[in-house]
Amino acid sequence: MAKVVKFGGSSLASAEQFKKVGDIIRSDAERRYVVPSAPGRRFKKDSKVTDMLYACYDLAEAGREFREELSAIEARYQEIIAGLELSLSLDEEFGTIERNFREKAGRDYAASRGEYLNGIIMAAYLGFEFVDAAEAVLFDEDGSFNGERTNRALSARLAECRCAVVPGFYGAKPDGTVKTFSRGGSDITGSIVAKAVHADVYENWTDVSGILVADPGIIDNPKGIDIVTYRELRELAYMGFNVMHEDAIFPVRQEGIPINIRNTNSPEDNGTWIVASTCQKSKYVITGIAGKKGFCCVNIEKDKMNSEVGFGRKVLQAFEESEISFEHVPSGIDTMTVFVHQDEFIHKEQKVAASLYRLAKPDSIEIESDLALIAVVGRGMKATRGTAGRIFSALSHVNVNVKMIDQGSSELNIIIGVTNDDFETAIKAIYDIFVLTKL
Repeated sequence: MAKVVKFGGSSLASAEQFKKVGDIIRSDAERRYVVPSAPGRRFKKDSKVTDMLYACYDLAEAGREFREELSAIEARYQEIIAGLELSLSLDEEFGTIERNFREKAGRDYAASRGEYLNGIIMAAYLGFEFVDAAEAVLFDEDGSFNGERTNRALSARLAECRCAVVPGFYGAKPDGTVKTFSRGGSDITGSIVAKAVHADVYENWTDVSGILVADPGIIDNPKGIDIVTYRELRELAYMGFNVMHEDAIFPVRQEGIPINIRNTNSPEDNGTWIVASTCQKSKYVITGIAGKKGFCCVNIEKDKMNSEVGFGRKVLQAFEESEISFEHVPSGIDTMTVFVHQDEFIHKEQKVAASLYRLAKPDSIEIESDLALIAVVGRGMKATRGTAGRIFSALSHVNVNVKMIDQGSSELNIIIGVTNDDFETAIKAIYDIFVLTKL
């Protein structure tokens, strides 16, 4: 039995937090593989170590002196080491970092050192073996992650270790150059390690007790989600849920390994389970609500559009020619609407409009801006009648005009378009009718 445990930056920001993490790991002998992030903020106006490393390297790259900034980073780690009462020195590592900064080793290298150093401390604190991610998390020469080679290399390397610490966020190209995942990529490393060791569970420890039904910035004290499927989480993550990196789902999903989101500061909480499939019903008809602002829609009208073969292809070609991806394309008998990101579209709108007239020859085109999309997601919706009707009723009650509604064939989610101004009001209304009143 083996568990992979990944801890976020807030969980490892100080010696006090490290001790909490140590207690969690030691409380369960199955927690054998640890993936640490770089130290996060200790208090509200504090800096994350990754940000400090970026700022320090920017000075080095510009040919300016950076020793003072690097010393401040060293002091952060020394504070943790002293608080843990470890006989550990990072002098050699910081000497190497300084040389590589002066030789301009790259921003990826600079950013990766936060996890690298925290991994060394974590391994020393736990008495686990330290495995540098650059040894076995492999990227191709073009910078793309190579999952197959990584799984083989990491499986072989970790088979030698009873217990190990593997720093998150980075790996290396064939020539040894350090390459990082996108921000938040330690989640991906944890998932990769879980796949490599055939873990029973991948625990992702953070500063919240699991996933919440809605954004706490919009809803006061939203309810938590006990269990969510990979598919549901993908839909929610796509529309703005920011619990873990969405690419972290794929490696464990392929192996059927469940993810458990836990709270380092409240380890007794069960958190949220992310699973491939479940017979357990959610507390509510919906599982979660998520959304994003900043969209616009292009409404294309043409008589008898539905009987014209290739009309949709011509419309989408106009967007493709301007390198604009679309979000949703609801359509009617004589109308077709394309939702796109406003910031991508606004500078190319006239070029797209001209292409539409040239390719599709519509009767008219109308562009509407400042729209938001809201995803209402839940496996329970498939077995519940009238879900869309309840949504319309809730929004009508608070005078929110629905610009678009689109439901996928899986019946797993419903996408609603509203104005940016109505975004928060709409989410509160949907949350109220499905969660607070449980209609």
